[in-house]
Amino acid sequence: MQTRNPLLNDLAKVAGAALGVAGGMKDELEGQIRSRLDRILAQMDLVTREEFEAAREMAVKAREEQEDLRQEIAALRSELEALRGAGAKKAPAATKSKTAKKPSGKTSEPKA
Repeated sequence: MQTRNPLLNDLAKVAGAALGVAGGMKDELEGQIRSRLDRILAQMDLVTREEFEAAREMAVKAREEQEDLRQEIAALRSELEALRGAGAKKAPAATKSKTAKKPSGKTSEPKA
């Protein structure tokens, strides 16, 4: 909007230039703040989102494998108990047969 007053025209030009400078200052200030935050975060030794997700996936996989191993161990234990139980039922019969044997009647008496 142009006016016939040169003073107002000059003020409008100065204000427009000031807004342009203010916009440039804003961009520069944001850049400086961003670079300082990046340096601070780098010093804090934080992980990136990608690293976090990869570690999380590994933890989930490890938990699943652990659960699978627990189930496998439980199955093996029950199998072992079943075998021990079957062995315990057969073992007394075997010991009875060994103790039930009678001597054959042959004795080793010295002959006179």
